[in-house]
Amino acid sequence: MAEKTTEQTLVLIKPDALKNSLTGYILSMLSEYHTGLRFAALKVVSVNKMLASEHYAEHKGKGFYNELLKYIAGEIHYPDEPIKRKIIAIIYQGEGAILKIRNIAGNTNPHKARVEKPGCIRALGTIVPIKDNLGNVIDDRIDNLIHASANLADSEREIKLWFKPNDIPPLMQPFDVVESRDHFYFKGGRLLKTYEPGCHCLVAPADLVWKTDYEALVELVAGRPAKISLEAIAAKYLINSVV
Repeated sequence: MAEKTTEQTLVLIKPDALKNSLTGYILSMLSEYHTGLRFAALKVVSVNKMLASEHYAEHKGKGFYNELLKYIAGEIHYPDEPIKRKIIAIIYQGEGAILKIRNIAGNTNPHKARVEKPGCIRALGTIVPIKDNLGNVIDDRIDNLIHASANLADSEREIKLWFKPNDIPPLMQPFDVVESRDHFYFKGGRLLKTYEPGCHCLVAPADLVWKTDYEALVELVAGRPAKISLEAIAAKYLINSVV
């Protein structure tokens, strides 16, 4: 397990950063030289709608929500090039990781970021007006290049959403894991214990699973309420799958 005295935080390099070839710049800004932090995990992710919805669940119902889903999925910056729709998900680890990354990232609003901390990563972002079918501005979409966990609770939720235990080296796994004793399948929003044609296998016996995910799966398959939704679990274990 990761040392309890260290923190881990999730960073997502978003499609607008990739579109503008800022990946190298962002990695340099967040490098161990500048932050004292080190990688715990990194992967390239094609963001499906279920994963996008779970990541931005707190914004559901807001005027910019649907645009936000399209943004993180890469549909806005690569409308005609689906092969380029991706983000880079990274876990950084070290003392004070959350605050260090947030300080270098800057304010979530790029306009404020440019005023408060010129030279920060999000100072290179932009705000795009969202219009209705009549051309009236109804809200804004913030294209701010990266996501960074805001606090310890968000960090745990987000790391568990974007990474499976086996994505992270054993000594850097930040949360308790268990070995599954069962099969769990997902089909059409349903959780199954036995295979049906067209279903996706979430977890198989001997797979390493976040303990909280496994406990939730056991409750959900028995028809009982759980602390974690099925969609939040399925979104992670089906990352880079077509669902």
